[in-house]
Formats: sequence, structure tokens, C-alpha cells
Amino acid sequence: MSYGEDLPTASSTLVGPVATGPDSEAVLSVLKVRENTDPADAVNDPRNPPRKSVPLNKTLAAMLPTALQKFLLYDKVVVVTGGARGLGFNMAQALGECGAKAIVIMDVLQEPGDGAAAELHEMCGVPVQFYKVDIRDEKGVAEVISNVAETFGSIDVLVNSAGIADSNLKAETYEPEKFRRLIDINVIGSFLVAQATARTMIKSGNGGSIVFVASMSGRIVNYPQEQSAYNASKAAVIQLGKSLAAEWAPYGIRVNCISPGYMDTALNRVPALDAQKKIWRDLTPQKRLGRVDELNNLAVFLASDASSFMTGADCIIDGGYSLW
Repeated sequence: MSYGEDLPTASSTLVGPVATGPDSEAVLSVLKVRENTDPADAVNDPRNPPRKSVPLNKTLAAMLPTALQKFLLYDKVVVVTGGARGLGFNMAQALGECGAKAIVIMDVLQEPGDGAAAELHEMCGVPVQFYKVDIRDEKGVAEVISNVAETFGSIDVLVNSAGIADSNLKAETYEPEKFRRLIDINVIGSFLVAQATARTMIKSGNGGSIVFVASMSGRIVNYPQEQSAYNASKAAVIQLGKSLAAEWAPYGIRVNCISPGYMDTALNRVPALDAQKKIWRDLTPQKRLGRVDELNNLAVFLASDASSFMTGADCIIDGGYSLW
């Protein structure tokens, strides 16, 4: 994600009516499968066919075994930061597919944010609200979270996915201002969104689930690229998540982290990284990068009641990279 230096004014776009979810009979009558053909996330790998989206409804959900029903997100309002594209968008889609009452995207990018909201609404059949806001903007974040709670009645799930990565930058020449910016976004920005969201959850008395997207880089030192500042920021995110889990447990708020390994995102598909990507694959026991949808099921698990006794955890999902 790219962040401008000036803090933009928060703005929003709503796609779809404010409602509790798609009408069961209507969905049954128009049930369809839609292929996601976003070229930015397509991977030429027979193990990674184009993703399909099927609108979910309570009639079909009631036919599932009880254990699977715990993974559903009915009546839950979900907020995803950095959800305009990439891993954030994919997780937002998965949460919408699992029956969320509404999806809210917070992102600093206007055009992809509008497009993502429209696409998610079409694919999942639920209301989708996009807010253009820089997560470093404390006032803007507070206003957005307050507006979401007022519009939809609650915030039940937060996926803190927004962040940036500074890589291939030697520590001895790394500019302190870049370090401050990275910490402002990855750590302080994530805290501001979590803090504002937790306040609404505490006020409602219903608790909720907060998921931080950290990184295996918060636990290991990557090779061969130099990225000391990024590694430090993700270690801070993991420890922040654990600390908030302990503080907010009495309010019924669970806080967990997802720590991905090397993922095959659009940002990593540039010729300049080809040599490094070969090293990454060679050092990963599964001998590949993660697909863009391979965080989705973990995000659904942590967001849903299926993980009701789980808090303060850091879930590494890296193809085995950090085992060595």
C-alpha cells in the first residue's frame, strides 16, 4: 500500500443497501457462481484456479453441520483496513462470502477502494462501505469508526491489514524519517484503528474479534534482503496484539495475529525481485510462495465464533519458511 505524506480527509462510498444481509429466497432464486478474474491477483499455476464466489444465505447455511456453522459471520459487521486490493481485499471477500452483515473497507486509495467496494458487493451480495482515510490520522480514524458503528449498529470484526514494507535498504544508510513513517503506519496506525474499534465494542457490551496482519518477519530475520525497520515494526505488531488481548479480554474482545510468509501478491511480481523470489522459494519447505487467498480461511476462523477460546495468538502461515 502506498501512503501520501499529507493526511487526506476521510470520505466514504456505500455500495448496496444498509440491511442485515441478502434475502434468503432472493438469493436462492439467483444463486450464481462468479469468477474472480482480477489480473493483479491471477497466478499461472494449475494449483491455483480462478476463485469462485457463491452468495451465502441462511437457508443453505442451516444445512451445514453445527461445527461448520460456527465459521459463519451472520449479523457481524466486518471492517478491513487496506482492503482495496491484495491480501486485504481477498480476506474481505472471504468474510463476505461467509455471511457477514456488512463489509467496511478503510483504505488510503480512492479509486481502487471504490472499485473494490463495488466488486465485493456484486460477489457477496452484502452492503459494502468504502472509507478513504489514512490510518495515521487519529481524528479521521475515530470519525470513520464512529460512523460505521452508527450506520450498521455495531462493529464485530476488525482485520487490521493496512501496512507498508521497506525492503532492500541497508540499516547503516536507512533514513530515520522513513523509519518513523513505517512505524507510524504499521504500528501506530494499526493501534489507532484497534483502539477506536475496541471503544465501540466495549460500549456495545458484545465484545468482538480483532485480527492484526503481522508477518513472519516479526519473528525471523529475512534473507537475503535487508529490512530491519520492517522486521522491527512487525515484531511490535505481534507484541501489541498480545498486550491488547490481555487488556481487552474482560470485555469479550479477542485479539489475534496472522503472520504470513512470502505471498505471491502483485507487489512481489516485478522482475527486480525474480532472483530473490527464487531464494525465498528455495528456503521454503513447500517450495513456493503463498497464494493470495491462502490467508482467507485463517482470517475467517479468527473472525468467527469457531475461535471463541482463542486470543493473544500469533498464527504463522508461511509454507514452513520459519521452520529452518
